[in-house]
Amino acid sequence: MTLPEAEMALRLRELLEGLPDEAVPITYQQAAEALGLTPPRTIQRVALALEALMREDAAAGRPLIAALVVSRRGDLPRQGFFDLAVELGRLPADPAHHAAAYRAELTRVMEERA
Repeated sequence: MTLPEAEMALRLRELLEGLPDEAVPITYQQAAEALGLTPPRTIQRVALALEALMREDAAAGRPLIAALVVSRRGDLPRQGFFDLAVELGRLPADPAHHAAAYRAELTRVMEERA
């Protein structure tokens, strides 16, 4: 299924907002499957939609809902999340502080969901 980027970002936001607290965070693969994406480049398309959501949230002063999506290789998002969050002024530039700053952002997202 090929969705326009703006529509995919909207559907991804709806998916993330609708997940119960105990079901998050989810992986990029889980997000791709929930959106019904098929190869090729499913993870890349999810990442692009997440970046669009990050820009929207930063512009609106909201916590970054993209923090609800993590890599299957750990409990952190992929590097692109950190790069864009730094660019948007939402995380410190020093990579040594990224994990802690991410967890703080995730806490803000979860608090806003309550």
